Amino acid sequence: MGRRDSKQVENALVRTRNHRPCGWRNTLPRNAVACKFSGMSGFARGFFGIGVEGISKPMNLGSLLRTAHAFGASFVFTVDAACPTGAVQRSDTADTPRALPMYTYADVAAMTLPRGCTLIGVERLDAAVELPSFRHPHRAAYVLGPERGSLSPGLVERCDFVVKIPTRFCINVGLAGALVMYDRLISLGRFARRPLIPGGAAEPLPTHKFGDPVLRRRRPREAGR
Repeated sequence: MGRRDSKQVENALVRTRNHRPCGWRNTLPRNAVACKFSGMSGFARGFFGIGVEGISKPMNLGSLLRTAHAFGASFVFTVDAACPTGAVQRSDTADTPRALPMYTYADVAAMTLPRGCTLIGVERLDAAVELPSFRHPHRAAYVLGPERGSLSPGLVERCDFVVKIPTRFCINVGLAGALVMYDRLISLGRFARRPLIPGGAAEPLPTHKFGDPVLRRRRPREAGR
């Protein structure tokens, strides 16, 4: 990416700080967030989806889809993808599109997300928040850039937040997606605390206590209504 494109992306990232989230994402079908995942004891509330822009290698896309399925994503998507979908199954052995809603958008303008969903870009930008310091929203969609490129300035501008993985250099898009989803899992999931020393026993999770039922009484109707 040249200096001019890089400057456009940085300017777009600055404008996201004053961006009102979710004003444009209200047209995705409701079944996009209807999937439930119960195979993970620490799975948190809410939902998330993950996608990629401009991807051209089907093996990388298949790896990302399979990993998203494993981590309990509610939906997956692509934006301006340039790879044959038939070859994706070579690495997506879980056949994710048959288990989760998958959406393919021709460009950024066509992209829509569920109402109330926060869009988070994953890109190595100076102004991006480092992933270990990022607070994941309960309802989120993560989007990554292509293998040999970056998120387009238009997509960065539509993001509510942009995060970066603190590595020395760029990594594979499938691996980057896995790290983001794992960080979300350990941040929002319910797990026992790590021991203070290696090999120590983990503290057991406290038993969840349910409160007393809340009874709501109906107000008596006023005369004449």
